[in-house]
Amino acid sequence: MNIDFQGKKVLVRVDFNVPLNDAFEITDDTRMRRALPTIQEILEKGGSIILMSHLGRPQKKLKEDGSINVEKFTLQHLVEHLTDLIGVEVLFCPTSRGEQAKEMAGNLQQGQILLLENTRFEKEESKGGEDYAEELASLADVYVNDAFGTAHRAHASTTTVAQYFDKDAKCFGLLLSAELKNADKVLNNPERPLTAIVGGAKVSDKILLLEKMIAFVDNLIVGGGMAYTFFKAQGGQIGNSLCEEDKLELANELIAKAKEKGVKLLLPRDSTIADNFNNDANIQKVASNEIPDGWMGLDIGERAVADFSEVIKTSKTLLWNGPMGVFEMENFANGTKSVAVSIADATKDGAFSLIGGGDSVAAINSLGLADDVSYVSTGGGAMLELLEGKTLPGVKAIAD
Repeated sequence: MNIDFQGKKVLVRVDFNVPLNDAFEITDDTRMRRALPTIQEILEKGGSIILMSHLGRPQKKLKEDGSINVEKFTLQHLVEHLTDLIGVEVLFCPTSRGEQAKEMAGNLQQGQILLLENTRFEKEESKGGEDYAEELASLADVYVNDAFGTAHRAHASTTTVAQYFDKDAKCFGLLLSAELKNADKVLNNPERPLTAIVGGAKVSDKILLLEKMIAFVDNLIVGGGMAYTFFKAQGGQIGNSLCEEDKLELANELIAKAKEKGVKLLLPRDSTIADNFNNDANIQKVASNEIPDGWMGLDIGERAVADFSEVIKTSKTLLWNGPMGVFEMENFANGTKSVAVSIADATKDGAFSLIGGGDSVAAINSLGLADDVSYVSTGGGAMLELLEGKTLPGVKAIAD
């Protein structure tokens, strides 16, 4: 961040969309902690900070009378913990626009921090509203976007607001810069062999990613529920496993493209199957293309784990996006855990590993392996779109 922050009011878009329990206590503060370096550098360089973020989707979960559920979605819940993390008292403004926001921002002294209320309380936020964005911009001298998790949204506080700042008065925060740098290592400068591990429930969620990966990886590992669409496309028996009937032709096309490009496409040879979508269901281990009627594949099997681990451990660059099974259920978590451990082991041996957001991050964190991989992304949807080759609106707004 090569901007002079001395004596400046700095509007910082962070991603504090953290999970809360029923008592409105933070259950995972990762996103808050990842924003601390940017906040601390601005303070050290003599600036004052106006933080803005969203929390949840309040406009889609209104009260019965049509009003905003302030109690559930207010950023007030974060103030005490944020104060503890930064070591500086965080002031809170119960709105993000209007006279009170203007007055509190105007009175902010060097070294002070003000947190604005949830930006999604304003309907204009998700519409990229210019009036709202201009109001936000009027509160500060400099704009810093450090919210990678929402950089794929053309919202008022992530994208539109940037147009009200000169080129030399806006920049990426340290977190957003790190996200782009690490994605670039995979996309544009990978050491080979490069292996992408793609999981999750549906082929349709990852079509663009799979097509992009086939264009430039050496190995493509496909696991999770989406694998069964590939097996059925090849004439396999998949029982009651998840399958997208309208994507069978696409699955065969992807297999053909991989062969044409010389990409090694690995599907799980065997699966852990169950007679019900339940942790306590009856379980069998069978070949993934020989699943009997009434049974469903919920995890990859031991032979698949061995196949995948062998490829992962001989790779120099690794990208992981999506679990290998229903890892939230202990009896179907082995595949995801094994892949995570293999990635950590490969990293220890010198590979570069990027965990590309979403459930993969949850798996890495739950296993305590976040420090054993090269980089863990904070943005599920944003990282997915970046890896698909899309331009993120929040990035473009700063870069242009």
